[in-house]
Amino acid sequence: MAETTLKAVAAKIAKLDIALLTTHTSRSQLSTRPMSNNGDVEYDGNSYYFTYEGSRTVRDIAENPHVSLGFHGEGYLYVAVSGSATLIRQRATLEKHWLPELKRWFKAGLDTPGIVLVRVQAKRIKYWHGEEEGELVL
Repeated sequence: MAETTLKAVAAKIAKLDIALLTTHTSRSQLSTRPMSNNGDVEYDGNSYYFTYEGSRTVRDIAENPHVSLGFHGEGYLYVAVSGSATLIRQRATLEKHWLPELKRWFKAGLDTPGIVLVRVQAKRIKYWHGEEEGELVL
């Protein structure tokens, strides 16, 4: 597997909107759900996803912050990210990552009761793009 750079990986996932976020449940199971990868900032190894305080996502991360992300794109692009998740509730940070399109899921915007931001800090990224593949350890 070839070495790569974070900038090269960021270019590959820049246009991918949906990520599959996998967490560990309290019963040692895996739970996966689609999350909007709103592409609000240039990828630096951190991904941000809005969710609700009462969600299984939040419960799982509170118990075990080790998560993975999966992406799929055109040209047989697949990206797997393993890392750790942090729950963010500070309004200033939420504002920094908010996009108007997110009102689809959060009707009152940042005033939606129980809104939480999940930050996934990548530790390892693997990708496959056609016959090319690479890995990055952060």
